[in-house]
Amino acid sequence: MKKIKEVIVVEGRDDTRRIRESVDADTIETNGSAIDEEILVMIEKAHEQRGVIVFTDPDFPGEKIRKTISQRVPGVKHAFLDRDEARPGHKGSLGIEHAAPEAIRKALSEVYEEQTAPVESDIDRGFLTEMGLLNGPDSKARRQQLGKTLRIGYTNGKQLKKRLDLFGITKQQVIQALKSTAATEEGNHGRS
Repeated sequence: MKKIKEVIVVEGRDDTRRIRESVDADTIETNGSAIDEEILVMIEKAHEQRGVIVFTDPDFPGEKIRKTISQRVPGVKHAFLDRDEARPGHKGSLGIEHAAPEAIRKALSEVYEEQTAPVESDIDRGFLTEMGLLNGPDSKARRQQLGKTLRIGYTNGKQLKKRLDLFGITKQQVIQALKSTAATEEGNHGRS
């Protein structure tokens, strides 16, 4: 089983159980989106000692936890599952605990480290609009697909540039991801 050096921050016990079924790793549980001071101090210490990977559910509370940790502990790493990978097989909410071990291993092999120094981004709103990621009829679907391809999670139009800048993603990487998505879609349509 693959050993993860960093400490993985998850939301709860069920997430820890699923992580440990997938990889050899230590976790810190936030116990929901109202992270208390004691947990934040533990995350700071873990980040200093071993590094931290924030791996929360792909939903609003999960994003709130990411934001809280990023503000307090700059430079942490992030792993993302897309919503389909975190969907339960029965009724219930999205969660890491529902993901297949392969999806968890893939997400943990493709982490992004936050850029702590200001990044000279070559991406602006005009580029995002030109690429069909903002203000277009299919913009939401294109952002969802981009988030899935780049493994950066879903973002709304306002968050997209911020997320791309946070992880130092370039125009070229966005273009490549969109081309890869288009090629996959063409291949799928050709088979139907």
